[in-house]
Amino acid sequence: MHEHGFLVVDKEPGMTSHDVVAIARKALGTRKVGHAGTLDPMATGILVLGFNNGTRLLQYITGGDKSYQATVVLGAATVTDDVEGEVISTADTSAITDAQIHDELSKMRGTIMQRPSSVSAVKIDGERAYDRVRSGEEVVLPSREVTITQLDVLAIRRLEKGIEIDIEVTCSSGTFIRAIARDCGDALGVGGHLNSLRRSRVAGFGLDRAVSLAQLKSGEFSTLDLADVARATFPVREIAMDEKLELSFGRTLSANAGQQIYAGISADNHLIALLHNVDGKAKPIAVFAAAQ
Repeated sequence: MHEHGFLVVDKEPGMTSHDVVAIARKALGTRKVGHAGTLDPMATGILVLGFNNGTRLLQYITGGDKSYQATVVLGAATVTDDVEGEVISTADTSAITDAQIHDELSKMRGTIMQRPSSVSAVKIDGERAYDRVRSGEEVVLPSREVTITQLDVLAIRRLEKGIEIDIEVTCSSGTFIRAIARDCGDALGVGGHLNSLRRSRVAGFGLDRAVSLAQLKSGEFSTLDLADVARATFPVREIAMDEKLELSFGRTLSANAGQQIYAGISADNHLIALLHNVDGKAKPIAVFAAAQ
C-alpha cells in the first residue's frame, strides 16, 4: 500500500459517496481522503478516491469525462428524476415508437444546454439544491453547457406500464444522466426518470482498476501510486536532482514546451511537482517533493 496515492472503488447501491470515504479512511489509516465526483446513493460503479497527497490531484481527475450505463423509464416523472423520488405524473406510452425514442436521444448528443436536476448537489447561494428542495422550496436550476460524446441505445423493452431503455453514455463533467431521462420523457410528452445508473469510467480510471467494498473492508486491496496516476493524467517532464531541490524551495525552472499543466517526475518515479509555464518559466502549482 502506498503512503500517498489513489484508490478506485466499485460503489454499491444504497450508500453515499461519503459512506465510501469513511470506509476508506479506516482501511487506509488516514483521515485525508477525498473523492473525484459524487455518485448518488442509488448509483453503483467507479468512485475515485485520493488519499494524503493524492487529494491534491483530485480536482484534475474530477474534470475528466465519464462513462455510464443506465436504464431510463418512460411513462412516469418523479420529483427527483430517478426511481427513488415520488411519482408526480404518469402517462400512456403505447403510442411511442422506437424511432421517436432514438430521435429524441440523438438530439442530446454533442454540446447542449442541460438543466440539472433540482435534487442535486449544485449549490445555490452556498446551499445545495437538494437541501432547498427538502425544506419545501421549489427549485429550478439554470441550464448549463455540457458535452455528450456518446449516447447509445442498447435495448428498448415495452412493459405493461411504461418503456425501459438501456443506454450507454460518455459525457463531460457536470452532465446529469437523470436529466437525460427527464428530458427524453418530457420531449415525448410522457415523463421519464432514471431507474438504474452505473458509472464505468472516470477520466482514465475504469472498472478494471476497481476494488469492491468487501475487499476494502477486509484489507485485501491495492492502491495506485501517485506518480503513476500523474503519468496517466498529465504530460510528463523528468526532473533532475538539482531541479528537485529548486522546486522544494518553491523556485521556478526553465519553461517546458507548451502551456498545459504537466507533471514533474523524478528518475526514481516520484511525483515532485505540478508545473505550468508563466512568463517563460516553469512555475510550480503544487510541490510534492517534501513528501517523498
